[in-house]
Amino acid sequence: MPVTTIFRAALIAVGALALPAHAAPNAIARTEIENAKPLLIQALNAKDGEAHGVLVGEMAEAITGHFAATSPIFIDVTTLKRYRQAGCARLNVTFWQEGVRLPETKTPRRQTVEFGINYCLDGLPPKSLQ
Repeated sequence: MPVTTIFRAALIAVGALALPAHAAPNAIARTEIENAKPLLIQALNAKDGEAHGVLVGEMAEAITGHFAATSPIFIDVTTLKRYRQAGCARLNVTFWQEGVRLPETKTPRRQTVEFGINYCLDGLPPKSLQ
């Protein structure tokens, strides 16, 4: 599976459905999720503007299995800027996984997909970037 396909899978994961929480690396409490949307909402509502999760379900299993990775897929969302429109912000979303074996590399490594998104509590982008 090419890295671009993984990026697309990460973007598809920005959908809807939260499950129970558990601890992960560095004792950060992480929410088990099947897509990133609950973390975006959680970050928007958090005083510190952060949310942390771990991807579970069929998509997570398929990606982890394909790359023979040694860890779950972790997701971290941080707020970069809050907009004037209530409940809207610029968020940074990072998907990462340890021990990923890519075809062009000889040894497993940490693989990261990171992107920014303008997002509001209603699921839409803000009307203004001010």
